[in-house]
Amino acid sequence: MQLLMVFGIIDENVIDEINILEATKTGLTTSIKELSVKPDIILVDALKGINTLGIPYKSIIKGDALDYSIAAASIIAKVTRDRIMLQYDKLYPEYGFAKHKGYGTAAHIQAIKEHGLCPIHRRSFCKNFI
Repeated sequence: MQLLMVFGIIDENVIDEINILEATKTGLTTSIKELSVKPDIILVDALKGINTLGIPYKSIIKGDALDYSIAAASIIAKVTRDRIMLQYDKLYPEYGFAKHKGYGTAAHIQAIKEHGLCPIHRRSFCKNFI
């Protein structure tokens, strides 16, 4: 059995436009299109109603705890996102992205209240507290 892993990065504008769930599904479909080898099955963590371009998929609830390949993908996604946030911290140091990685911590919310939103903020998420 061969293991293939791909991931896509969806920017904040797309997430704001179609929501985080639909953006996740779009990223998955886009990633599948980029595969050079068609897999026999796609394993996903709790997603349903996704376009896998005709490839069978298995949605596993708590997949990152139950399947090594899903767990590995989750770790790769988290590390990739954290690295991106470190780059954003250099562009927007007043927000403290290096520390909280963009999560809605009290410090991050306070920075938004003090400095307003920067271009990478998801407006759909921030509207809950600004």
